[in-house]
Amino acid sequence: QVKLLESGGGLVQAGGSLRLSCAASGRSFFATTMAWVRQVSGEEREFVAASSWGGLHDVYADSVKGRFTISRDNAQNTVSLQMNNLKPEDTAIYYCVATANSRWPPIDYEYSGQGTQVTVSS
Repeated sequence: QVKLLESGGGLVQAGGSLRLSCAASGRSFFATTMAWVRQVSGEEREFVAASSWGGLHDVYADSVKGRFTISRDNAQNTVSLQMNNLKPEDTAIYYCVATANSRWPPIDYEYSGQGTQVTVSS
């Protein structure tokens, strides 16, 4: 069982920045693919970014490429999402998710945090 706890959401104006963090516990963090997905009310979850086992590889959704950066600290068991040049369409609940499957890129995730709200005003 993996427990994930997000922090760092909030309200920001368009063009601003936010940094989300996720603390993980419960299994080997190094051998866990970590990712961020987001969801707007009434819509399906959308992939944002992922970091492979050990952080060897990263992948991003086209909509955030060049603006968002995923990073992980394997010693602290944390993964972060630095979000720059935020746009109103980035408004969503952001979830930290994880999978023990080493498949790359990841397809689905067994574990999810509770989510943190990000609101970008125009």
